[in-house]
Amino acid sequence: MKFSRIGNKFSSNIGIVELMNELGKALRENKDMIMMGGGNPSHIPAVQDYLRQSMKSLLDSDRKFEEMLGDYDGPKGNLSFRKALAELLKQEYNWDVTEDNIALTSGSQSAFFSLFNIFGGRDDDGNIKKILFPLTPEYIGYGDSSIEDGVFTSRKAKIEHIDQHTFKYHVDFEALNIDDTIAAICVSRPTNPTGNVITDKEIKQLEDLARKHDIPLIIDNAYGAPFPGIIFTDIESKWNESLIMCLSLSKLGMPGARTGIVIANKSVISTLASMNSVMSLAPGSFGAELALDLVESKNIAKLSEDVIKPYYHKKARTAIKLLHKHLRADIPWHIHKAEGAMFLWLWFDKLPITSQELYERLKDKNVLVVSGHHFFPGLAEDNWPHQHECIRMTYSSESSQVEQGIKIIAEEINNLYD
Repeated sequence: MKFSRIGNKFSSNIGIVELMNELGKALRENKDMIMMGGGNPSHIPAVQDYLRQSMKSLLDSDRKFEEMLGDYDGPKGNLSFRKALAELLKQEYNWDVTEDNIALTSGSQSAFFSLFNIFGGRDDDGNIKKILFPLTPEYIGYGDSSIEDGVFTSRKAKIEHIDQHTFKYHVDFEALNIDDTIAAICVSRPTNPTGNVITDKEIKQLEDLARKHDIPLIIDNAYGAPFPGIIFTDIESKWNESLIMCLSLSKLGMPGARTGIVIANKSVISTLASMNSVMSLAPGSFGAELALDLVESKNIAKLSEDVIKPYYHKKARTAIKLLHKHLRADIPWHIHKAEGAMFLWLWFDKLPITSQELYERLKDKNVLVVSGHHFFPGLAEDNWPHQHECIRMTYSSESSQVEQGIKIIAEEINNLYD
């Protein structure tokens, strides 16, 4: 049986597919595995209680449950949810949006697949238009989200050393040459895998560049503002028609509901809705209905600020203290400044082995992290040692597991540098 070129692309080794398969396999085959590699949010009791009550309300209502399961939504997604979200964004954040500026998708991954293929790929003249990631490392799931090959290009981050064991990435604007091959700029904020929050000044510079070249700036807020608010530094949260803002209900505590949210100008939203129709007729209704009361009551902002953000901030601080406790001070190890998301990004300068080999060693000791080399989508050069000196670990797991995992990571690193 022969596949098409696109079929062959998706039947070959793809980073995000390998990662998800590896995580699933490890969990199935070894129940003792300490899971510090995935992006599953914590099961926060206060959030789960709220969602449980929302589910009970759906079940107890006269028609809502039946309509949610028995009726299609439109291709832009649940209208009541889009209207409520537009009202929230207008009142709380002064975003000039209506429901027609909002489309729902079957999760953020689906949203970015659609957006990258709307802007990137072969144009009518046969030229490949590219998506630019102005700063890598960047999210692993972007790298294969295009039908055409050669769509993604990225630039190495500038590194600021904050103290002996803390650093931060910045956009290297001197290396950011934009020509007519670039169709869109994309950043995540906070960034998966590093927890980096691109500064307001950097966002403004990127926005000015995008407007100058008449291309969109796509901002992935899956972990950030305005919700779920897993962001530990003050930022300005704004929208205008040159920006495409992407949100998600997953990191709020609803990854199983697969609900992505795109806020953009009406032309982009209309095109995205058409892609929804072709791929799935319409986005699923469950996530939007379950979160509707949260948005209508505006409790989603309060829950994010008062519960979700402090929960993850505390876990991040605890994990960092444990790393300082167990890793030898004389080793050249560094943590990216924890500014958000639910990960710590560890850089071991002049690591004696590759990060992939470190990953394999830790897996043999029942600790699952993610090798950092996966997180450089579109970077043309492979001669940057930094790509093979980093790992991503999550701190969203049970506290006892995080502590045990950090002890094992530190023991392995201490021994390696010996």
